[in-house]
Amino acid sequence: MAEKTDTGVQDRRLTLRVVTMPRDTNQYGTIFGGVILSYIDQAGFVEARRHGVHRWVTAAIDRVEFKAPVHLGDTVNFYARTVRAGTSSVTVAIEVEAERFTSGETVAVTAASLTLVAVGADGRPIPFRSPPTVSEGEGPGVKSAPGPGPGL
Repeated sequence: MAEKTDTGVQDRRLTLRVVTMPRDTNQYGTIFGGVILSYIDQAGFVEARRHGVHRWVTAAIDRVEFKAPVHLGDTVNFYARTVRAGTSSVTVAIEVEAERFTSGETVAVTAASLTLVAVGADGRPIPFRSPPTVSEGEGPGVKSAPGPGPGL
């Protein structure tokens, strides 16, 4: 669990750690920026979910500038901390670092700020401090009702 510093600001917390694979690379042998953006979004969700067991959706991602490339085989660490908590939304700061596969050196890759909103089953914002709105069996990858088959 992240600790608060003397200033009351929450320390960052490791929320996601990924080893890059060949499917993540472009023709130059570096990882697609979109792959990193997807992981940033997931890391933001992990941090937001600590505030309430709800459906969390990403409302905004601040500017993302890549400072260093991520290479095939690098381990990418996504650190998160909540910087603001409203009624139905949280703002999460994400820092991304890569541990080089060949040297073990750690380099800063990028950072972003995400705003995530807790929503009910109807997709409308809800107070995230309310009782859980997602129960067992409603998690990721669980279909609530069968949909049309392929090509329908």
